Formats: sequence, structure tokens, C-alpha cells
Amino acid sequence: MSISIVIRAFNEEKHIGRLLFGITQQTYPNPEIILVDSGSTDATLKIASQYPVKIVHIKPENFTIGRSLNMGVAASSGDYVVLISAHCYPVYPDWLELLTKPFHQDTVALCYGKQRGGETNHYSEHQFFRKYFPDNTVLQQAHPFSHNANAAIRRKLWESHPYDESLTGLEDLAWSSWAMESGHEVAYVAEAEVVHLHYETMPQVFNRYKREAIALKQILPNSSFSFGLFLRKWLGRSLYDLNQARRERVFIKQFSSILRFRFMQYWGTYRGYHYAGKIDSQLHRTFYYPPEILENKIAKSRGVEKINYYRKTDFS
Repeated sequence: MSISIVIRAFNEEKHIGRLLFGITQQTYPNPEIILVDSGSTDATLKIASQYPVKIVHIKPENFTIGRSLNMGVAASSGDYVVLISAHCYPVYPDWLELLTKPFHQDTVALCYGKQRGGETNHYSEHQFFRKYFPDNTVLQQAHPFSHNANAAIRRKLWESHPYDESLTGLEDLAWSSWAMESGHEVAYVAEAEVVHLHYETMPQVFNRYKREAIALKQILPNSSFSFGLFLRKWLGRSLYDLNQARRERVFIKQFSSILRFRFMQYWGTYRGYHYAGKIDSQLHRTFYYPPEILENKIAKSRGVEKINYYRKTDFS
């Protein structure tokens, strides 16, 4: 079984070194690594060049998540392709081995692993990770949810059905939905854990959920998200998070963050569902690139020891 790893990156100098070091610590030896860079202007490529990485370039004006993934997979040679975001890193040295283990079953099309946040993630995002990435493995999942920040796909199936390059997000959900409708299985592997770091401002949270809602409307054109549902979701999830914060004795500290994050999440969802403009390259650039960037060029114990990132303090 041959494995390739595809990493999407844009200005990830703070994180790419940690991820690549974590890959070198895996029990699976010498996986092929493909880095798809979408116009980084920082030290991302310099740091990546210190590792055995094949770099693929995509112009910012041509970028979509689906297109960058398709370019990365096309440039790889593995029977199974692992997809991971550049601002993630594996917790355990058997991450790669365990993430791809379900492929021994011929019916499995896609596997995805647990995600947890770091110190910079918003409190409510930690609750999202706990809800959607639980501690129990499910090898035959009953629904098509998946997440390409930490996932693996069977290459032969990708060849017959590449990622949808027109979507503003949720290309992973669209692909896994197709896979299940075609009679294949989606597996969730809790032990294949990564830390998924975000440093998002509230406008960035709004943008993320808006673009995902636009994509979900493309995938499920008959779905809807009313203003009343926005209010119910915002208040309901905020109250849930606030109650959790009370139990963890961080209620006062997290009170404002919870209300603001959940508001931006569901207001972005509402606005995305009601977006009536064109879905074109300009919209993709609006979501994924800072203003004027193109012009200015700017768990429980498993008995397995974690990768010791502290012994290597310089990832640059």
C-alpha cells in the first residue's frame, strides 16, 4: 500500500514546519509529500524546501479548494492520498498508519480522523470539534460527513470522480456524499488525531461559514436557512457553550467570545444561504485571500507516546 500526502498552503510559515516534522516522525516510512501552494508570500516555501516535498503551484486567481486538491492528487502517485491542512499537525506517530488502516476493507472510499483545537482556537470551536469528532471510532458511518483537514481517499475513486472545483467550500461533503451514494463506505478513525489551529478574527469566522453555506446551497438546492432558524441556532448553541463554560469554570472569561463566535457562525450561514450573486473566481478570492493580496503580493490515553514537538524548537 503506497501513501501520498497532499497539503494545501497559503502563507503558513508559522505551521508548515511543525506539520512536516510530524510527518517525518510517523511509523509509516517515507510517504510521498505534495505541497500545493496558492501564492505564499512568506517563508512557507523556504521552510518546506528543507523537507522531501514536491511543490505544486496554483495561481491565486485560479484557486478553489476543489481545484487545489485535484492538482495535488493528480501530482501524487500513492494508492491512497491523505489530505491535511497546513495549519494542522499529527498528535501521534501512528497517525498516518491508523488513518489509512480502514482501506483494508475494499468498500471504504474515505477515512477521516479526529480534530482538536489549540490555544488560539475560539472556545466554541473546541465544542464544534468535540461534537463532530468524537472519541469513538466508527468504521461504517451512517452519514456522509467528512473533513478534508484530516482525511484520506482511495485514489481510484478520485480518478472517476474528482473534487467539485466550483464549490466555495464543503467539497469534502460533496465527495463523500457521492461515495456513499455509489455504494462505498466512509470511516471515522478517532485515534488518527490532529491539532487544527485557527487564528480567526470574527469577520473571518463570518466568511468561513458564509462560503460553506453558499456551497451547501449548491449541493442541496432545496435546503433553506430562515431568519428564525438563525436566531434559534445562535441562542441555542450559545446557551449550550455557556453552560459548558460554567462547568469548566471559564464562564466569565469566555462569555463574550461564545456569543460573538456563535453569532458570526450562524449569521454567516444565514447570509450565505441568501447570497444571490455570481459564484466566480472573484468570489473565491474574496473568501480565501486578504484584501489587495494579489495586487500588493503580501483524549483519552491510548498507551502510545505522543510526538515530542518540544525537542525541536525551531521549525523554520
